[in-house]
Amino acid sequence: MLLITRLGATSARHTGLLSRRYVSTLSSNPHIKVFPNAATNGSHLLTYLDTNPPSPRLAIGSTTALPPTPQSFSENHEFLSILTEVLSKHAAQDPNLQAQAQAFAAPGGATLGSGGAFFPQQRRPRSSKGSGAGLGGGGGAGGGGAGGASAQGGAGGAGVGGHVHLSDLRNPPDFGRIAWPEDILGSIEVDGQGTIIGEFQPSGTYRIVTNEGILGLSDFLRTKLIERLEEEEKKKGN
Repeated sequence: MLLITRLGATSARHTGLLSRRYVSTLSSNPHIKVFPNAATNGSHLLTYLDTNPPSPRLAIGSTTALPPTPQSFSENHEFLSILTEVLSKHAAQDPNLQAQAQAFAAPGGATLGSGGAFFPQQRRPRSSKGSGAGLGGGGGAGGGGAGGASAQGGAGGAGVGGHVHLSDLRNPPDFGRIAWPEDILGSIEVDGQGTIIGEFQPSGTYRIVTNEGILGLSDFLRTKLIERLEEEEKKKGN
């Protein structure tokens, strides 16, 4: 489903008429705009920017179905690079992640197993096959590769120190649980007092689109990402 949002009034070129400019947004994530993809019939570009026509270079990706599914969605690798850079620069200042780091250091904060593959309450394994492309193809939790940050799990806590995950908000885990690998954007190291001391490390397992929805960031990180996209748009144009 789509929502139709009015962006504002603009004067029609070469006329004295006042025209209204509208844009479609995803009903599941109204921050993401939907535009026809001029390069492919029956396809749509998904973007955080309001510019029409949109810049394919800065779009999240394209989809042949709405809402997007893992099968219909194609990622934009340049957007993924920008997203990773924004998270690397600003994740440590995210209020949600800082609160998670403080909770991690509290008594009982070490209840999660290391390795990113231990899910309390016998959560059944779920394959991320066909869940769309993401920040990389590392093995991660339950994978066969190096695993990136998602393989560091929740080791530490309760005054010991370790790593906390930055997870997508589309499918937040229960309190004290580890998110699914395809929902983990990356991890960051904290000390025994809950202070963030390390740099953001991409998980290598994240997927922009899964069966649970599309990229969902905190207000803080989404704002930083949009600011960066707008900077890129000004530098290179559409």
